[in-house]
Amino acid sequence: MCKLCRSLGLTGKDSLISVFGSAFLAFGLYNVHALSGVTEGGVLGLTLLLDRWFSISPSVSGAILNVLCYGLGWKLLGKRFLAYSFLSTVSFSLSYKLYEQFPPLWPEIANYPLLAAFVGAIFVGVGAGVCVRAGGAPGGDDALAMSVSHLTGWSIERVYLLSDLIVLLLSLSYIPVRRIGFSLLTVILSGQIIGLIQKIPGKKTAERDAGPT
Repeated sequence: MCKLCRSLGLTGKDSLISVFGSAFLAFGLYNVHALSGVTEGGVLGLTLLLDRWFSISPSVSGAILNVLCYGLGWKLLGKRFLAYSFLSTVSFSLSYKLYEQFPPLWPEIANYPLLAAFVGAIFVGVGAGVCVRAGGAPGGDDALAMSVSHLTGWSIERVYLLSDLIVLLLSLSYIPVRRIGFSLLTVILSGQIIGLIQKIPGKKTAERDAGPT
């Protein structure tokens, strides 16, 4: 690894995990969530919302929103966490842009919202979970949630839930009410998967590793 990477505490193994985890996440977002009308909360859901409202690709809006979130929380997060998060964000945006060059693999999944909720949760939960376990995050939700929690004194779980609910409510502008229920299901399931991955013994989570720069 280069001298800069070593100074930031990055390893080749965790860097590859971050790259492939975020690419896996982008694959699910493009092939499942963007087609099915089953959305996500937080930054991921907001990228889909901007795509529908203004035709801004998640490959662009995701990068901008994540950088803004990391900018808000840079004083609270360690440089190692931010470095892995930057790597994951770049991989997500480039991967999504690549996937957009091809037609979706499962266009018929739009007719099966319950299936889309479960399949989408697997892609988001596993993709984001392995990135967080490696030491960063493919989305700026973590940095934003930690910043808001610090400023307000609210628990970080409460901040996550509030941000998800806000995005889901805004998503009612293009998603029928009945499908918001499926979206809530996929948000809950993906969160549980991320939590399960962090409980696997043998490595600290990004949240525990994060600290003042």
